[in-house]
Amino acid sequence: MLCFRLSTTLLLAATCSLMTAVVSLEKIVSESTITCGSKGNVQRLSCDDGVISVQTALYGRADAVTCSEGRPPAQLTNTQCSQVGTVDVVKKRCDGKRECELNINIFYTSDPCKRTYKYLETTYTCLPAIHLDACEGSLAQLQCDQGQVIFVYGADYGRSDQTTCIYQRPLNQIQNISCSNPTGKVADSCNGKNSCTIAVSNSVFGNPCIGTYKYLKVVYTCNCSHPGTTPVTTQLP
Repeated sequence: MLCFRLSTTLLLAATCSLMTAVVSLEKIVSESTITCGSKGNVQRLSCDDGVISVQTALYGRADAVTCSEGRPPAQLTNTQCSQVGTVDVVKKRCDGKRECELNINIFYTSDPCKRTYKYLETTYTCLPAIHLDACEGSLAQLQCDQGQVIFVYGADYGRSDQTTCIYQRPLNQIQNISCSNPTGKVADSCNGKNSCTIAVSNSVFGNPCIGTYKYLKVVYTCNCSHPGTTPVTTQLP
C-alpha cells in the first residue's frame, strides 16, 4: 500500500511538472495587434481557447513606419512617444476575457505627443482556462483534479447577454444586458482549494440590477499544488 501511495504521488508530481512546462511554452507564444489612431477605430483581442493576458501595450509611436500610409512626415518623426498607463487600461478591460474590443477614443483623454499620428499596439497571450456559468439560485461548483488547486482569473455576477440562464424566464427579466458586477468573492472563497461550492445569490454578491434574472460567470484554472504558495486574487474587468 505504501508503494502504491508513493507511486501515485510521484505520478501526480510528474504530471504537474509536465503541465507546468506546457503552460510555460504557451506563455512564450504571444500575439500582437496594431490599431491606427484615427477616431472610432476599434482594436479586438481574442482567444480561441483560454483567456486573454495582456503583456504590453503602447499608445503613441515607436517607429516611423507603423500606420504611416498617407501621413505627412511631420506626423511620423517623433518615435519616442508613449502614453503612460496604457497597459493598465488595456489589462483592466481585457484580462481574463475570451475576447475584448477597445475603441481608440478611450485614449484621447490626454495627448502624449501633439501633432504626431499615434497607434495602439498590444501584445498578449492566451492562458488556459475553464469557463463556468451558474444561474441565480443555484450552486456554482469549481473542481480540479487531484493534486491541483483552483486559481480564479475573474468572476462577474449579473447579465451580459440574452442567451444564458433564460429557460422559462419572462422577457423583462432578461432584457437588461448591461448589468455586471465584477466580484472578488469567488477568488477569496475558492483560490487554493481543490474544490469549492458557492451559492449564486443576491445575498452573496449583492443585486446589481433589480428585476433582472442574473447568473455568475467564473473563469478559472487548475494549478499544481505547491506547499507554501499563496494564490493571487484577481477579478474580471
